[in-house]
Amino acid sequence: MIPLRDDVPSRTIPFVTIGLIVANALVFARELLLAREGRVQPFFASFALTPAHVVHPSSPSVYSTIFTSMFLHEGWLHIIGNMWYLWIFGDNVEDSVGHFRFILFYLLCGIGAAAAQVAISPESTTPMIGASGAISGVLGSSQEGGVAFWAHVGGFLAGMILPFKKRGVRLFQ
Repeated sequence: MIPLRDDVPSRTIPFVTIGLIVANALVFARELLLAREGRVQPFFASFALTPAHVVHPSSPSVYSTIFTSMFLHEGWLHIIGNMWYLWIFGDNVEDSVGHFRFILFYLLCGIGAAAAQVAISPESTTPMIGASGAISGVLGSSQEGGVAFWAHVGGFLAGMILPFKKRGVRLFQ
């Protein structure tokens, strides 16, 4: 079941949620331009998280892919699905924990997702991209075709155990 909306209005303007959606859209627009020029694969090679590269780093900059990979998406359905879930549910969590704590929470969930994927497949040379793990931490585990399944689980678990007060977060009435 794909939710179309929630019925809990935001009490504040979800600046962080909107900012994350805009950032993801801008990076995706860049991907589209690079794809048109035939240069998207080197872009992914530089900014996607590859577990084997994290386990056996050739330089310290490889660790930045833990963050940059959260803003890359494979195609229209991937980005639309991720941003749709973030738009529907992110505002309620942001309302509950506050703007600054929400961005910290979101990024920590993404780190948890990356850590889970690296732990399960440490020698994998398949790049991991997308915000799914971080968003799973925000809303619970969403299944998207089994891609980076452990990243979803890791993000979901990080969302459950991180010590942010999420009392009163209502996604539906």
